[in-house]
Amino acid sequence: MKLRTCIPVLVTFALTLYLYLNSAESAYAMHIMEGFLSPGWSLFWWAVFLPFFVLGLRALVKITKEAPQLKLMLGLAGAFTFVLSALKLPSVTGSSSHPTGVGLGTVMFGPLPMSVIGSIVLLFQAVLLAHGGLTTLGANAFSMAVVGPFVGYFFFKLVLKATGKLKLAIFAAAMLADLSTYVMTSIQLALAFPSEAGGFAASLAKFAGIFAVTQIPLAISEGLLTVLVWNWLQSFNSEELSLLKRTMKGVAR
Repeated sequence: MKLRTCIPVLVTFALTLYLYLNSAESAYAMHIMEGFLSPGWSLFWWAVFLPFFVLGLRALVKITKEAPQLKLMLGLAGAFTFVLSALKLPSVTGSSSHPTGVGLGTVMFGPLPMSVIGSIVLLFQAVLLAHGGLTTLGANAFSMAVVGPFVGYFFFKLVLKATGKLKLAIFAAAMLADLSTYVMTSIQLALAFPSEAGGFAASLAKFAGIFAVTQIPLAISEGLLTVLVWNWLQSFNSEELSLLKRTMKGVAR
C-alpha cells in the first residue's frame, strides 16, 4: 500500500484514538439521561421530534427504492454516528459531551434521513449501553438527530456556495452540527431547570458555558475527522460517491 494512501487512514486512526483516550470511564449519561426530565417535558420533546422522524422515514424509503446500492453508505453513516457519539466526556450532572458523528451522513444524504439514523443510534445506545434513556429519547433525538443535521446542512450549503471548497464545507457542517446539538441540549436543560435567580437566561448561560469548555475542541476534532473520512471515501469508494451525487441531486459532490 502506498504511503499517500495510508496517510488518511493513519490520521483517522490517530484522531479516533485521541477521542477515545480523552473519554472518561465514568459518565452520567449520553445527552440527557433517563428520568432527568419531567414527564411533561419528555412528552413535549417527543411530540416535537416525531414529525421529523416520519419525514425522515419517507426520505429513506425513497432513497433505498431509487438506489438500493446506497444502503451500504447509509450503514456507514449510521456506524460513524454510533462510534463517535459513544465517545463521551462528563460535562454537567445528567449529561455529557461527545462528538455526534451526524455531519458525515448529513453531507451525503441531507438532514431528514439523519433524523432516523441518528435516533436509531440513540435508541441502541440507550438500550444496550445505558447512554441516555427512553423517556428522554425524544429530547436527545431532537437535539442530535434533527437540530444538528439541519444546522450542519445549512452551513454546508452556505460555505460551499460562498467558497466553492467542498472539504471546508464538510468541516463546517460537521463542526457546527456538533456545536448546535449542544446549544439545543443547553436550551432543553435550561427550559426544564430554570435558575431561581435569573430564570431561563441564567440557566442557559450556565449549561452552555460548561458545555463549551469540552465541546468546542471536540467539535473541531470531529470536523477534521469527518474530512479525513470523506477523503478515504473518495479514494476507495468513488463509484458509490458518484451514484450518491446523482441520486441525491447535489447534496454530496
